[in-house]
Amino acid sequence: MNIVTMAAADLAAIFLLTFGLYLRRHRRRDLAVSYLGINVGVFAVASVLSGSAATAGLGLGLFGVLSIIRLRSTELEQHEVAYYFSALAIGLISGIGSTPAWLAPALIGLILAVMFVGDHPRVLPAYRHQRVVLDQAVSREDELYRRLSEVLGGQVHSATVLELDLVNDKTIVNVRYSSQPATGLPVPAEAGTATYRTQDPAFPTRSA
Repeated sequence: MNIVTMAAADLAAIFLLTFGLYLRRHRRRDLAVSYLGINVGVFAVASVLSGSAATAGLGLGLFGVLSIIRLRSTELEQHEVAYYFSALAIGLISGIGSTPAWLAPALIGLILAVMFVGDHPRVLPAYRHQRVVLDQAVSREDELYRRLSEVLGGQVHSATVLELDLVNDKTIVNVRYSSQPATGLPVPAEAGTATYRTQDPAFPTRSA
């Protein structure tokens, strides 16, 4: 495909990714501008360099350089990082081109389809990830799971203690949980051994 056709395909894809998917679902205008800018910028650079001898390593080179960019103004969520690299990949594929001619549009379509399905609100809607600060130093794992289930009002799947402050009576935990009501709470099996039981198949019985 010629450069004009690929430019049109790139613009159509990035507008669909940004306005059709990201803005409709997450409503962050600043990142929408970032996605548009990175896509068009990468497409322009890739188009200029695609005729040189560096074509073979151009894609990996640009990915390597751009992947070290750190946006210090705000913290990005993982789904926002996924959109960021999708915009970058679409720009690279469109700018470099490929043979046969149908391969580039097919790859762009694949990226859009994966983002549409993967970020759809109906895909695992009940699962959450949150950083929780408890106003109590909780050292027992069974008690920690029970307390988190009460606070979050759902089924706790995993909890990683980041800080246990016995002086200030505080516990900081990274929690993965579902918003569905808890079907089972962690309970100790016997002295010296704690077993955590749940009816949720995603959270199997564990022993510690």
